Parts: sequence; structure tokens; C-alpha cells
Amino acid sequence: MSSSDLTADDGYQSLLGKISEVYATGQTQATQAVNAHITETYWQIGRDIVEFEQGGKTRADYGTGLLASLSRDLSLRHGKGFSRSNVKRFRQFYLVYPKGAKASHLLSWSHYVELLKLDDELERSFYEQQSLREKWSVPELMRQKKSSLFLRLAAGKDKDAILQLATQGQIIAAPSDLLRDPYVFEFLKIPEPHHLAEADLETRLCDHLQPFLLELGKGFTFVGRQYRITLNNTHYRVDLVFYHRILRCFVLIDLKINEVEHHDIGQMNMYLGYFAAEENTEGDNPPIGIILTRNKDELLVEYATYEMNSQLFVQKYQLYLPDREELRRELELTLQIAEDRANSEKD
Repeated sequence: MSSSDLTADDGYQSLLGKISEVYATGQTQATQAVNAHITETYWQIGRDIVEFEQGGKTRADYGTGLLASLSRDLSLRHGKGFSRSNVKRFRQFYLVYPKGAKASHLLSWSHYVELLKLDDELERSFYEQQSLREKWSVPELMRQKKSSLFLRLAAGKDKDAILQLATQGQIIAAPSDLLRDPYVFEFLKIPEPHHLAEADLETRLCDHLQPFLLELGKGFTFVGRQYRITLNNTHYRVDLVFYHRILRCFVLIDLKINEVEHHDIGQMNMYLGYFAAEENTEGDNPPIGIILTRNKDELLVEYATYEMNSQLFVQKYQLYLPDREELRRELELTLQIAEDRANSEKD
């Protein structure tokens, strides 16, 4: 049998697929095994350092000199991998994860290096859970940290919701769970101030689809741009159409450079009605509409959406990274108000 005959043979194709699946699974398991071994090794090194430090005042007096000495002597014995910063991370790793088992073997040591850079326990826990949930690569984790995703998602939530977000990650169960406040498109590298046409913004987002999907969050699959719908021989176009695998619904996005007007909201509501009636198939949930705008008049949006479709949202976006300290102050204020209220109720 020739190679071309083999290629066309169904049994051969089945064998090829089976071997490929076994190989891919083996690679994944091997990577996980290596990650587990490395993280366990570094955790044990950290534990040994901490236990040595706790062995009495004389040993405690070594202070930071201990880490420098270990770095020098371990490097002489084992070569690279024992820089002072690494030895310091091993020690920190044990202190942050004292029981060891809390560290997941599904994440690499490079993931944990990025997580250990976060001092706030809530923030660190959130990024760890999200890395596991969404299978973030290290560069993706770094980007989400840099864009202050946790602080943006925590904005406007109460204390219980913030704590749930930190310990469980972002759980997508309702349309509002998709939203960011604001969306951040710094990956487009558009300088401020910069006047950009809506069509240009749409094109740039599609040209940077991978980071755009990362910003939108887990579950989005791209359907198309300038999606045409026709009503009474009049053509309309939705800027961007996605399908959300978790919520099982279409997500329609319209981009606005200027402030949203009431007719923009009415138009999106029409799009939602059309998709619900004409595009949805059995098993699809009602579509979601998101209007992304640079500026948002809260009062106009409130009145324009009065008793309107609850699946329609108007959200802000920005072309630069958010002010992290400002977001952090808002979070701390929310938690402090909740704590003060709880104390007053006890009294």
C-alpha cells in the first residue's frame, strides 16, 4: 500500500489520531510531573532555610548574610539556579505556602515567581486561581497583573463578593460576570491623546485578537466583525460578534469613540432582539450586548436603559494601564467600610 493510500485509509487516520492524543497527553503529564518536582524541591529548600533560621538566636543573627552565603556556596556546588534572589524566593515560597500542598503542580515555578511578587494575599490568591482556571501562560499572568485585573473586577463589589473573587477566581455564571470596569486595551499601544476612528479601533482589536480575547476573559470565541443583519431591506452591522461557550449565548459588542447616545442603546437593543429571534438555535440563551465607550454619562445610560433588556451593558474602555493605587484605595475603602459596619453591629 502506498503512502497516499495510507493517508486516505480511515483506520490509519484513526491510528494517527490516537497516537497524537496519547503523545499530547504524555507531554502534558510529563510537564506537570516536572512542575510538581521543581515546586516541591524549592519548597523543601525554603523550609530548610526557615527551620535553620528558627533554630535559636545565634542562627537568627545570621540575618540576610545567611542567604548570601547559601547563594555563594550552593552556586559553587551546583552551578546556576542559586542566585541570591532565587534563594530568597525559595524561602518566601515556604513562608507563603507553609503546608506545601497548597501550591499547585499545574503551575510552573515561573508562575509562582510572579505570584510571590504580590504582597497582598487576596490579590495573590485571585491570580493563582485564575491562572489555574484559564490556564494562563506566564506572559498572560504578567499582563493581567499589570492591567490590575483583580482590582478592576473587585470594583463595585461588596466584601463577601471580593473575598469570593479572591479565593475562587472569577466564576462566570451570569452576564454581569463578563464585565470589566474598565476594559483595558493597552496592548494596542496607541499613545494618548490620540484620535482614532471607530473602524480603526475595530481593525486594531481584530489584529490583536489573542490579547483582546485575554482581556475579554474565558469562554469567548470570535464569530465575526461587521456582522450584517437585515430588517425590511435595511442593512445594519454589529461591530463585533462573539459566542460565549460557558453562558451559551452570543455576545454583541459595539465600539464608540465618543460618548454613548440614547440611540446607540436603542440600536443595540434592536440587535439583541434580532439575534434572539433570528440567530439563536436550540440551547442558546438570550444574547448579551456590550457597548464599549471612552466616556459614559451614567445618568443618560440609566434613563436610556429604563426597563430595557437586562442583558445590555454600557462599559468604559481605556487605551492605557489603569492607576493601580487609585483602584487599590477603592478596594481598601470598601473592605474598611464593611469592617466598620460589622464592628458597629457587634456593639
